[in-house]
Amino acid sequence: MPTSRKPTQTLSKIAARPAPKTAAKLARGPAQYDLLPDLIGYGLRRAQLAVFQHFARSMGQAMGADRISPGEFGVLVLIDANPNINQTALAEAVGADRSTMVPILDRLERRGLIERRPVPGDRRAHALALGEVGRKRMDEFRATVRQHEQRIGEGLSAAERATLLDLLRRLRKAAETA
Repeated sequence: MPTSRKPTQTLSKIAARPAPKTAAKLARGPAQYDLLPDLIGYGLRRAQLAVFQHFARSMGQAMGADRISPGEFGVLVLIDANPNINQTALAEAVGADRSTMVPILDRLERRGLIERRPVPGDRRAHALALGEVGRKRMDEFRATVRQHEQRIGEGLSAAERATLLDLLRRLRKAAETA
């Protein structure tokens, strides 16, 4: 039985039509950043993302499946420098709350990078130390991080690097006391 429907339009006719002006269409092109490039926090965050991405690539290339994150590296360095540190003191040194440290420490412990040891006289507390794997890998982790730091700082003189680190410390201190 014949229908009164019009024939379906061909794909070429549909493609030839101008696209409707939608919000997505209007948003194409380079983004306008307005005041963002002039904000310290925005600049720090963009730099942090770029540095952390480079860290991940460097660590992945050097360590493969044994790679660690920037945060994990910081925790390992602090534990290595402070044998038998407790979770509270470690969290304070990292600038995180104690509960944030638990999943990180669990992950590092599962991998043998750290050990939790009971503290005599305090059943709830644990002393943290590098585990067997952590002791074996720290030199490799440090070497990889030193190479990463060298690469990201290639455009800075020694004086500029020192100035940058000083400025970052001052910004952190100002933000913590504001």
